[in-house]
Amino acid sequence: MSTKPMRQQVEEYIVELQDTIVSAFEKLDPNAGHFKRDSWIRPQGGRGQSCVFPPSSSDSDASSTSSILEKAGVNISVVHGDLPPAAIKQMRADHSSLPYDAERSLPFFAAGLSLVVHPRNPHAPTVHMNYRYFEVTDPNEVDAEGNSKILAWWFGGGSDLTPSYLYEEDAVHFHQTLKDACDGHSPILFPAFKKWCDEYFYIPHRKESRGVGGIFFDDLCDAPHKRLPGESEQPDPSRPSSLEDIFKFIKSTGNAFVPSYLPILEKRAKAESTEHERRWQLLRRGRYVEFNLVYDRGTKFGLATPGARIESILMSLPETARWEYMSEMGSEEGSREEVLLKVLRTPKEWV
Repeated sequence: MSTKPMRQQVEEYIVELQDTIVSAFEKLDPNAGHFKRDSWIRPQGGRGQSCVFPPSSSDSDASSTSSILEKAGVNISVVHGDLPPAAIKQMRADHSSLPYDAERSLPFFAAGLSLVVHPRNPHAPTVHMNYRYFEVTDPNEVDAEGNSKILAWWFGGGSDLTPSYLYEEDAVHFHQTLKDACDGHSPILFPAFKKWCDEYFYIPHRKESRGVGGIFFDDLCDAPHKRLPGESEQPDPSRPSSLEDIFKFIKSTGNAFVPSYLPILEKRAKAESTEHERRWQLLRRGRYVEFNLVYDRGTKFGLATPGARIESILMSLPETARWEYMSEMGSEEGSREEVLLKVLRTPKEWV
C-alpha cells in the first residue's frame, strides 16, 4: 500500500495513462503526425495538459482523407481551490460528513482524465472515457506530514462506445474487456455500471441511447448507505469500498481502455465507405452533440465553473456534424442504419 496521499497517486496515474493512450494512437497512425500537447495553468489553482488531434486547423485540412482520426482529445486536469457554501450544501445530500456553514468555504481537490475520439471512417466508432477523483478537506486539521484531513472523497467515470454502424463483435469485445476489468474486483460491478451507463447516456427527446454503452458510475466512495443499481439494501461485501481498493478498481478500468478500443479502431479504420455512410455518420454525430450540450452533467458543470477552460470542455464535440429536417435515414426497413437505431432504442446485454 502506498504511503503517498491519494491526490498524489491519482495525479501520477492520470499523467502516465494519458501518455500511454496518446502513444498508442500515434503508433497506430504514425504518418498522421503527433498530438498537440498543450500544457496550461489554472489561475485559481492547478494545472492540466490537453493532447489534441489534429494539432492545428491546417493539419486538419492537410490530412482530410488520410488520417485515422478526424478529431480527438485526451485531457488531464489537476485543480484545487475553495468550494463556496452553496456547493457544499448541495454536496451534503450525498456526503453528510461535510460541515455546512453559510459563511465558510472548504478546500477541494479534483483530478481526472477525459478523452473523446472521433475517427474519420464511418465504420469506426466514436469512444469516450472519463475517470476522476474529488476530495474536500478541512484546513484546520492537519497531520504531521502537513496533509489536511479529508472530509469527503469520491471517484466517478466510465467508458462508452458510439458507433455509426453496428458491428456486434465490436460491441461484445468492448463490453467484455470492461467486464473483465470490473470482475477482477467484484462480480456486481459490471452489471451495475453497465445499467447505469445505459440510463445515463440517453437522449430523451430522441428516445434513444447515445451509443451501445459501456460502464458509468459516479460518487463511488465508502458510504455504506449508497447502493449500486440492482444492489440489495445490504451492500455486497465483495465490492470495493475503501479508498485504496476503489482506486485499484479505477486503475483497472483505466488500463482497459487501450485493449478495449484500439483493436476495434485498427480493424475498422481502413474499411471502404460511401458518401451515404458519411452522411449517416455526420447525423449520428449530431446526436452526440445534442447529448453533450443538453444533458451531460460534466459539460454543464464545467461551463458553470469559474475559470473554466472552455477549449478543454468542448473538446468532446466533433469537428463536423449534421442535422437534417425530417431526415429519412434510418427509416428504411432492414437497412444498416435501422439496425443501429433498433439497438439504440432498446439497449442490449452484450456479454
